[in-house]
Amino acid sequence: MKYLNLLLTGVGGQGIIMAGNIIGEAALASEYDIKKTDSIGMAQRGGSVVSHIRLGRKVHSPLIREGYADIMLAMEKLEAARWGNYLRSDANVIINDYVLPPPSVSLGSEKYPLDSEVMDFIKRRHGRIYLVNAIKYAESLGNIRTFNIFLLGCASLFMPFKVDIWKKAIERCVPEKMALINCTAFELGRKELRNMRSLKGCVTL
Repeated sequence: MKYLNLLLTGVGGQGIIMAGNIIGEAALASEYDIKKTDSIGMAQRGGSVVSHIRLGRKVHSPLIREGYADIMLAMEKLEAARWGNYLRSDANVIINDYVLPPPSVSLGSEKYPLDSEVMDFIKRRHGRIYLVNAIKYAESLGNIRTFNIFLLGCASLFMPFKVDIWKKAIERCVPEKMALINCTAFELGRKELRNMRSLKGCVTL
């Protein structure tokens, strides 16, 4: 592997930065060079958040060129569409089946597009799309805030890190009292996505 380009996106408060930090910890522990940059904008008001993460044997820049993202982990549907032009045609795309209208929609100046319009736009990139109801699985664990780590577990199947390294990275990045439930969410994400067939087009979990 020369490079692996990962794009994490969503809105403020969804744990995107933490998920990216865990990926960074796992990459360093696996002896990869890694570069990461975060754009948080108006995240504290529910605005867009995106993390560019690039890893390989030697990485010079954190920014992913349009059309070069190998993996997208999107925690909100519209944000997946917003950054869809960054995807490779064979990218693996994990999308949380969740809608959180941006402030412009809440204020009435814009309209949130139809769900079918959002998904059609994403599917035009021709990646393998996994539409995952992460909130449901997090609720089944008794803590909805673990949904980002559940999604990270899904995405981890496309990254070259060992499970024990992932778990140690999670333990380093989350509060000690939350380590066990987050590791459980991570394992559940891996299990559920592994049970799905890798299909061209949209897959719903």
